[in-house]
Amino acid sequence: MVNDKMCVGVESERMMLRIDPAKYEALMEMEGCNPMDFTGRVMKGYVFVDAAVLNTKKKLEFWINLALEYNAIAKTSKKKKK
Repeated sequence: MVNDKMCVGVESERMMLRIDPAKYEALMEMEGCNPMDFTGRVMKGYVFVDAAVLNTKKKLEFWINLALEYNAIAKTSKKKKK
């Protein structure tokens, strides 16, 4: 979480990122990038990136920076009422 917004996470052998939905289709073409279907439904604006392609600092920083760029303009999720 960054600024109370989902940004980056790790799940097994892949990283989950919240990215700009406008960049979603282009990023899907990149090696190791897959749709996030954690709930069984694809969520546009969220992707999984396989750990195998994050094998250099430059590659890891590329993906983290994409998530941080979008985080700066992303809306916060509505909090559930208790």
